[in-house]
Amino acid sequence: MSDQATSSHLFAHVLSRVHAVCAALTAEGTLPAGIDLSRIVVEPPKDASHGDMATNAAMVLAKEAKAKPRDLADKIADKLRAEAEIASVSVAGPGFINLTLQPGLWADALRTILQAGAAYGRSRIGGGEKVNIEYVSANPTGPMHVGHCRGAVFGDALANLLDTAGYNVTREYYINDAGAQVDVLARSAFLRYREALGEDIGAIPDGLYPGDYLVPVGEALKAEHGAALKDMPEPQWLPIVRAKAIAMMMEMIKGDLAALSITHEVFFSERTLIEGERNRVADTIDFLRAKGDVYQGRLPPPKGAPVEDYEDREQTLFRATAYGDDVDRPLLKSDGSYTYFASDIAYHKVKFDAGCPTLVDVLGADHGGYIKRMQAAVQAVTAGKGALDVKIVQLVRLLRNGEPVKMSKRAGDFVTLREVVDEVGSDAVRFMMLFRKNDAVLDFDLAKVIEQSKDNPVFYVQYGHARGHSIFRNGREVVADLPDDSDARVKFLLNAPLERLDAPEELALLKNLALYPRIVEAAAQAHEPHRIAFYLYELASEFHALWTRGRDLPHLRFIINNDAEITKARLAMVQGVVSVWASGLAILGVSAPDEMR
Repeated sequence: MSDQATSSHLFAHVLSRVHAVCAALTAEGTLPAGIDLSRIVVEPPKDASHGDMATNAAMVLAKEAKAKPRDLADKIADKLRAEAEIASVSVAGPGFINLTLQPGLWADALRTILQAGAAYGRSRIGGGEKVNIEYVSANPTGPMHVGHCRGAVFGDALANLLDTAGYNVTREYYINDAGAQVDVLARSAFLRYREALGEDIGAIPDGLYPGDYLVPVGEALKAEHGAALKDMPEPQWLPIVRAKAIAMMMEMIKGDLAALSITHEVFFSERTLIEGERNRVADTIDFLRAKGDVYQGRLPPPKGAPVEDYEDREQTLFRATAYGDDVDRPLLKSDGSYTYFASDIAYHKVKFDAGCPTLVDVLGADHGGYIKRMQAAVQAVTAGKGALDVKIVQLVRLLRNGEPVKMSKRAGDFVTLREVVDEVGSDAVRFMMLFRKNDAVLDFDLAKVIEQSKDNPVFYVQYGHARGHSIFRNGREVVADLPDDSDARVKFLLNAPLERLDAPEELALLKNLALYPRIVEAAAQAHEPHRIAFYLYELASEFHALWTRGRDLPHLRFIINNDAEITKARLAMVQGVVSVWASGLAILGVSAPDEMR
């Protein structure tokens, strides 16, 4: 039985019954012994009119069973009809099995939510598997901008999601401190150092970083070294200034991330790959060469590249094509230094060798061409035992009332993450960065994300959570002994007559709540935290619609003045809704307010 079937939620329970039926068919000889049940899923049907759940069991088992999917589906369906909890079973199309559950199960599902409390939605499907998520990893050359923001939020929410699903997650930041850009940073900071000493530096030359965020670095260098650096030759002062500038930039970046409640457990320096106890890049190249994956050869000119941009020379190449890439890749530049790719291979090998078989890289929109080569490299250095998932985070277009936002004076040529967070708040930034699939361009309108309307998803969800708590406060007019404390309130509501929640609108809401753990598991397996944001918004739409419907149909109101028992049952339903919101918002890193001010 799969890990999913050991999770305590309704979809996993029904999956366990499907597995039991398959075991019975195996005992009868209909299915072969040892048949793989891991690909069976139980999920909502695409069309709600088909039932409450659907399973693909017959479709995925038919080939191994040497049976027609439709014939096998009929046999599985016959046994499922004997299950007391299943009201009806039908077979559709080529072999899909649709299930309708007994109505009383939805009240039981609500009891499960109330009993689980904050743990509802947590899963064991991850089985403690180690996953390393590397995200943000902005070059330490200045403050974070709004483009970095999306990758930061995505990576952090994905880490929360995988943790909720039972994975052992490491959050890692790769400091790109070994390339030419940090030397440009050092020269830019040295200019500010000369400025701090009283020199008129004039306009910042092209090619250097113009933002005034480097002014404090210059001041710090002056305080630490006085005028001593000024008369040193560049090879002498460069490493000193570079180290100081990187350290101060990383502190700034950590502060920017803290404004979004983002922290990393590991900050890995690229420079340590070469300057550590041993040269890990050289070791990795030697390792690949011993496997026959590195050779000396020539590459054809890139398609469409001007001839003058192409250097025809013998190079040290990684045999990437042996692992699914389009072309073999250089590991050394013409001056003998390592390519970025060579360092990246070594870095991923370090993570795998540290006992992490599953790696996730969250990269910017301009890294799409890097996916195949890195996945090839991971296959090579892990002998196929490691897996790399690269999530590309597309661009963010920053708007205000539909108009592009002007660049930051402080940063020089971009809008900083901190400016955006300071203006609209962390909750709005985090939710809206996740309210679109990561590989789609995102329009972020500073005016719209603070509107108090249904068109603003973060407000709509948070307002739903606050409305739920308002219903508790008002509910005491009918249920006077309803506790204020959340834990005590849940315990009290467990005794409510939940079977009275039988209106179609109420059953639909209960079914949606029962779906939440399945959403968490599916989102975790797909590495797609946006699914949680979408689900929370749909739940808000359903909840607010039911509240509004009570205006027109008084018998559907959450609080019925002359019926304390149905009021208790509906308060229990509201408790289930706010519990799911609190769980989902925590995954996204967004607060769940009891009141909206």
